[in-house]
Order: sequence, then C-alpha cells, then structure tokens
Amino acid sequence: MSRLYDTVEPSVIDEEMLMRAVEEQGPKEEAGKLAKIEGIDFGDVRHLRLDFKNILKIDGLWEFVNLTKLQLDNNIIEKIEGIDMLVNIVWLDLSFNNIEVIEGLDALTKLEDLTLYNNRISRIENMDTLMALQVFSIGNNDLKELETISYLRRFRKLKTLNLSNNPFCELDNYKQYVAAFLPDLEFLDYRLLDDQTKAAAYERHQTQVEEMMDNEKKAQTKEEENERKAKEYEVHKKAYVELLNGPELFDSMYSEDPEGLKLKQMPGVDEILVVFGEKFSAICQQIFEYGLQEHTRREGEVNQFWESVEEAKTENKDMGMKAVDEFLLEKKRLFAELTHVSDPKLLEQKVNEYNAHVTELWDTLMGLEVQLVDQLEEVLQNFDRNMQDLVSTFIEYLQGFLAQARDVENLHNEKMMEIAQITLDKVAKNEFDEEISEELRMLFVDKDTIMNAVSTSHDAHLMKIDNKEDDIVTRINNWLKNMIETIHEEQEIKRNRSRVTEINHLIDHLREEIDNLEMVTGPNY
Repeated sequence: MSRLYDTVEPSVIDEEMLMRAVEEQGPKEEAGKLAKIEGIDFGDVRHLRLDFKNILKIDGLWEFVNLTKLQLDNNIIEKIEGIDMLVNIVWLDLSFNNIEVIEGLDALTKLEDLTLYNNRISRIENMDTLMALQVFSIGNNDLKELETISYLRRFRKLKTLNLSNNPFCELDNYKQYVAAFLPDLEFLDYRLLDDQTKAAAYERHQTQVEEMMDNEKKAQTKEEENERKAKEYEVHKKAYVELLNGPELFDSMYSEDPEGLKLKQMPGVDEILVVFGEKFSAICQQIFEYGLQEHTRREGEVNQFWESVEEAKTENKDMGMKAVDEFLLEKKRLFAELTHVSDPKLLEQKVNEYNAHVTELWDTLMGLEVQLVDQLEEVLQNFDRNMQDLVSTFIEYLQGFLAQARDVENLHNEKMMEIAQITLDKVAKNEFDEEISEELRMLFVDKDTIMNAVSTSHDAHLMKIDNKEDDIVTRINNWLKNMIETIHEEQEIKRNRSRVTEINHLIDHLREEIDNLEMVTGPNY
C-alpha cells in the first residue's frame, strides 16, 4: 500500500516541527501571543496533530508526557516506536502509514481508541496490556486468517471494531464468525450488531465457541495457579527458604555430582538412597516451616516499627500545628493592632513583639524537631536490636538444622563406603555377576579409585549444604543491613533536612509578612 509521499523526502520530527504544530493547534489571538512570549511547555500539551507531515520515524516526543490524543495519520511511518513514555494517551491514530507489525504499545495502558487503518499489518498481536481498549480500527490491512480475531476476546471493553477491506472479509461467514467469537462487540465495520445477528452467529459456531471458552477457562485456571505459585515463591524467597519444602536441595546434590550418579548403580544403593532422601528432605521441611514462622515474626516487628514511627511523627506534627495555630491567633491580633497604630515608637514595639513571637515559634518548632529526631533514633535503635536478635536466632537454628543434614550425609557416606568395599571385594574375587555400566566398572580397578569416588561424592554433597547455608546467611544479613541503612537515611537524614528547611521557609515567610506590612504602612507615619 503505497503513499503519495513515498517519493518525497521523509521528514524528521524535530523541535521546530513540534513547536509549529503546537502553536498551530494552540490558543489564538491574545492568548496565543502570550504563549509565544512566555514559551510553550510541551508537558502541558494534551492534543497533538502530526498528520500529513511525511514522517518516517516517530521520535522526539519524550516531553509530551501528559498527551492524551496523538494524531500521526497519513505519514510514511514503518515502525511503531518512540511513544512508550506517553502513558496518558487515550486516543492514537496511526492510520494511512506503512506499518507492518503491531508493537511498541505496551506502556499505553490507558489507550481507549486505536486506529491502524490502511497499513500493512498481517497479524493482530502485541496488545496484551491495552485492557482499556474500546475502539479499534484495523481495516484495509493484510489480515488473511480469520481465526486471528480470537486474540481480541481478551479486550472485554472493546465495543467498536473495524476490520473492513482485509483479505478475510471476502469469506462468506466473515461477519457471523466475528459476531460469534466477539459477543461483547456492538459495532462491526460501522454497522450495529443486533441481538438477532449475534444469536444466529452463536448458533452457527456454537461448538467452536464453547470449545474456545473451555480452553480459555483452562488457560485462565492455569495462569491463576502460576500466579499463585509465583506469589507463594516470593514469600518463600523473602523467608529465605525457597525450594526447601520439597526434594530440590537433595536432588541438586546429585545433579552436580557425576561420581554420585555412577555410584547410584551399585547394588543396594537404591534402598539407602530412599532412606537418605527421606531424612534429608524432612530436615529441609523443618527449615522451611521454621523459616516461614520467623519471617512472620520479622514482618510483625517491621510493621510495629513503622507504626511507632508514624505515631511519633503524628504526635509531633500535632504539637507543631498547635504551636503554629497559637502563633497565627497572636499574629492576627498584632496585625489588627498595627493598622490603628500611629506612634512610630509603639509601631516599633509591636513589630519587635511580633518578631519575638516568630523567634519563639522557631524555637518551639526546632525543639519539637530535635525531640522527634531523638525519639526516632531511640525507636530505630530498639528496632535494630530486636531485628538483630531475630536474625541471629534464625541463623542459629538454621545452622543447627543444616548440621543435622550434614550428620545424615555423613551417615549415608559411611554406608556408601561399606557398599563400595563389599562390591570391590566381589569384583576382585570374580563373584560379581550383576550388570553394571562400563563407567562404574572403571571405578573398581582398585580400592583407592572407588574410595576416592565415594569421598568426592561426599564432598560435593557437603559443599552443596555449605553453599545453601552461606547463601541464606548472606542474604538475610544483607537484607537487615540495607533496611537499617535505608531507614536511617530516609527517616533520620532526609526527613530531618526536609523538616528543617520547611520550618526555616515558614519563619522567613512570617518575617517577610511584617516587612511587607511595614512598607505598606510606613509612609503613613
């Protein structure tokens, strides 16, 4: 689908083009002149028309963060890009361009009206985040497979759809198919879909629709289950016990233990592996349950800390507001008196009295801030101590459980040594008749070889346990350290600086008020 402009030199979206477009669409007459003088802030622009500009590439729109309507039709655009920052877009027109793929729309979650009419698109895709979509026009493109419109079933708010002049529109059952598979649609190709048409369409395609609905229900159930598992996994991860409520750690010991995989083939190993796996996994389950329990305790401590912080801040704020309110009453009285004072000495006295009250207010507010800083510091220190105790206790119990896991592994290793010795003796006496792999047979060339293999497997298992312990201990210590540092930075330093600045600005403003009042009343005296 060619354009008239294809033979014309493409245009680039630059500052000059944007400024000209905004000025053309902005206020006229006096308001327009004022806008030119004061300058135009692209962040204030809501609607922007860039149609018929021969634009090849979308670019330079990053400042238009509050744009709700963007018109880019009748250009030569080949790719949807450069609009991911326009998160407030509600209406987007990209019709009459050379676009082949729907893409680059993920961030436009508020989009309600999308026009891609007259492009070169062959597939409806990459629109999963556009759940607010109500109007969609993709007519006069290259859509050949009618089944692809089932993708639009996810858009429950979609009421108006234009698919006209696509290749699949020539099919006899085109409109009935769309009406059957998109039952919430009200308008198709600019015509109303009445209830009678929808009912007839559903009857004709009932089997297919019901099958699709059943598949969608299964897919939704599976997705919900995956989301549930993902959320559950995140909780387990925050508790530092992810994948410890099953055989994962046990299985991982052998997945990274080539010698152990060979030794599994020795006669009698199957039985002791079952016992080993059960005992090892039972210890992991204990760690898992204890970890979740301690995570709940830590969360409770964190929540209690923030409640204490908010309570202290609220109480301090109330006292500050009370001091400000009392000052404002006194200020009102003094200012009322100043309007009737004609004696310069009395005026000076009243002004000094006012400034004294301002200084007193500053002392009060700064005193309250110092008091709050001390209070929050004490709360933080208590919180830090409590959290250190909780984390230390968790690590102590964790190390105790993992010590049990090492004991189980040591016991298993002793049994593996016994089996290896028995098997070696049978091989040496040619009494071993069982079928084993060549790689295992190579381990029985002598005693050192087979015993080294058992020891190597044992070391690999212990290393896996050690690594798990190091991982958990490191992560929980880092979590506590980072949390305390962040709280100190945010609550103590940034909050304090902001409050002190706020107090000083207030005091400066109050002093300016009396200065300005003096300037107004001064000439009268």
